[in-house]
Amino acid sequence: MIRYHFEDLDPGFTLSGGPVTITREDIVGFARAFDPQPFHLDEEAARGSLLGELIASGWHTCALGMRLVAESFILQSSSMGAPGVDEVRWLRPVRPGDRLTSRLTVRESRPSASKPDRGFVRFRLDLANGAGDGVMTQDFWAMFGRRGAAPLPPRAMPPATDAPVPAEDRPAVFPAGPVETLAIGATYDLGCYHFTRDEILRFARAFDPQPFHTDEAAARASHFGGLCASGWHTAAAWMNRMIAARTRGVALARERGEPVAASGPSPGFRDLEWLKPVYAGDTIRYAATITEARPSRSRPGWGLVGHTATGVNQHGDPVFSFKGAWLAQMGPGA
Repeated sequence: MIRYHFEDLDPGFTLSGGPVTITREDIVGFARAFDPQPFHLDEEAARGSLLGELIASGWHTCALGMRLVAESFILQSSSMGAPGVDEVRWLRPVRPGDRLTSRLTVRESRPSASKPDRGFVRFRLDLANGAGDGVMTQDFWAMFGRRGAAPLPPRAMPPATDAPVPAEDRPAVFPAGPVETLAIGATYDLGCYHFTRDEILRFARAFDPQPFHTDEAAARASHFGGLCASGWHTAAAWMNRMIAARTRGVALARERGEPVAASGPSPGFRDLEWLKPVYAGDTIRYAATITEARPSRSRPGWGLVGHTATGVNQHGDPVFSFKGAWLAQMGPGA
């Protein structure tokens, strides 16, 4: 039953969700699938990292935030999905045993200027752990159907392709050297990720159980016109390709006897856009462009690497982009 339509979501509206307890197995399982960095996979390896302990991937935290919002609000609403996220800040690590709660607040709302069946709502999402400490903030927009409005027809699905998943003619490699060796403006092909029906369903059931991600009949009747991946699935898949490309970069550097810099966590990202739906059967080619490489102002020996991320489907259509950053080691004497 739909309880919340666009007209109900005035500025100041708030809802709380949770708690959900995150286990070690949850953290490691998500990391193996999407973000297999040592500090997400193994306690001993994590002790030698910048943070010194096993922590959840930031993308896992975003996915858990989506789950809390879905359970407390979205599944009772006329949600039509989200066009993007203005900013995410990861404030504190999420550790095994943390009990996460959410607080969702409407910041502004406006009717769509071109589609009378919907409106746009801007939210602030705050996630906190069991001690009441904030672990993530998120500012984002979402679309909601208007009460009593006749829905527009579903969008036309793009033509199906029988082409096989493209084989990598040359495995993607991202450089693993110190921050000061990264070339600003360089773009790196991170390779392809194929979205199967079963994987879309599995991710959505765990983190984003909206009908257009979990029910093929409901998806066909929705404005998407077919089963499509959660936006957080699309983002996590970019991370999967990024880590795979950097892992090859580490192996290549070691083979050549070149220095390898440790990688650290990310403080967050901004300007994330889900430009087109990613449908079951789509293959997305991801890329990263270095936009900044400078010493950290607060951590001696470490630097900040800024980048833009993109994803393009098999039809050549951009489907995804964001601007992010992560910490990495500087070289000796840098």
